Amino acid sequence: MQRRLTLALILAGIVGLTGIGPVWGGDETKLEIPYEKYTLDNGLEVILHEDHTLPLVAVSVWYHVAAYHEVVGKSGFAHLFEHMMFQGSGHIADDVHIRTLENIGASTINGTTSFDRTNYFETVPSNHLETALWLESDRMGFLLDALSQKKLDNQRDVVKNERRQGIETRPYGLAEEKLWQAVFPKPHPYHGRVIGSMADLSAASLEDVRQFFTTWYAPSNATLTIAGDFTPDQAKALVQKYFGSLAKTAKPVPPKVADVTIAKPILIEHAEAIGKLPKLQVVWLTPKIYAAGDAAADVLSNLLSNGKSSRLHKKLIHELELAQSVSAYQYSLGAQSVFFVDVVGRTGVAPKRLLTEVDAVLEEIRQGKVKQQDVERAVNRFETSFFKGLQRLGGFGGKAEKLQGYNHFLGDPGFMARDLDRYRKVSIEEVVAFAKNELDTAKRAVLFAVPAAADEQPKKEVTR
Repeated sequence: MQRRLTLALILAGIVGLTGIGPVWGGDETKLEIPYEKYTLDNGLEVILHEDHTLPLVAVSVWYHVAAYHEVVGKSGFAHLFEHMMFQGSGHIADDVHIRTLENIGASTINGTTSFDRTNYFETVPSNHLETALWLESDRMGFLLDALSQKKLDNQRDVVKNERRQGIETRPYGLAEEKLWQAVFPKPHPYHGRVIGSMADLSAASLEDVRQFFTTWYAPSNATLTIAGDFTPDQAKALVQKYFGSLAKTAKPVPPKVADVTIAKPILIEHAEAIGKLPKLQVVWLTPKIYAAGDAAADVLSNLLSNGKSSRLHKKLIHELELAQSVSAYQYSLGAQSVFFVDVVGRTGVAPKRLLTEVDAVLEEIRQGKVKQQDVERAVNRFETSFFKGLQRLGGFGGKAEKLQGYNHFLGDPGFMARDLDRYRKVSIEEVVAFAKNELDTAKRAVLFAVPAAADEQPKKEVTR
């Protein structure tokens, strides 16, 4: 009852602030984001969510292309295009896209690339919806008109610097990349990081980039979502005006990639040159996003490391004083997900000792030593975070992005109520079964990263 009361209070506040519609039934509460979905003649999907609470409108474009759609030798192209899309197009001068949005009072201007999709989004005052749509349509239809070798070279250098800062000179960055590549060996498209390799970025030619854009950045491979203060007739007229005339091309066919399995334990021992503390990272391949077991994985990760009373935090940091930080999380992906346990130890603590204690905590879960209140607390935390995001029209976790995500992975923008039910229905038995069946010690990959200056250094690297 306490959990339902808390949820009801949260919902009452959110419904008062946004256009989310509540559907009440007995003791259960379901929410929906009302939407209309249709498709233009050129294949562009359009999702509209009308909400007049604030004089704002969020515009979001998802291209159904990412690292998953890259081929061996051309890693990082999707992320490179995330940068190129802000550099001007046929009717937009160089570096004017963001400045124009800022000048009209836009917020949450961004673009991101994952293993599964590339997205671009902005929230603007509702009277400037037309400007946002014009900008998005111009780079969708006319980016190649303004593409040049100079722009490619410039943004290639920017991306390389991002790679240096985010992987090569970041503590444990190269160690974690090494582990990830062992889990997803070539030719799997998840093999590298989304940002790509230095060699592939250096080798990218102007013709390669043109071909990538022509194949994947087409109306038939994109979804436009508009959420906020507009009328459907107004939005449809503007969408037709700015996107309806873009050329129709065949919808690209995504690659068929076989699932990866870890047939026997993988161990990576890495002499860490930058990080000053020992690090343990353990990963398992787990069910893909929204598949059976994905929600139980989120609940388990929450139980393991969210808050000072969580299992790993309590044991490794407070009781044994072995760790500086701990985290566990399900990295949900479209092909296969990855469950992480990440521990940074205190000075002098061997990663192998950390692994022993992590295994002991997981074994307690496998033996069923889980309380109902632990599961409910984890679900409550997820719901709180979920609803907090829905107070925003756009941006990370906002309503436009929720509609996009459900549409991208499931083809159903209206999946939100069922998404919430996945978590509400997670039982102790499911959490225990996930720990037993998915987090098998014989089907995992382990990273031991030891500071290079430590007395005891790893002598070799062992993979499959």
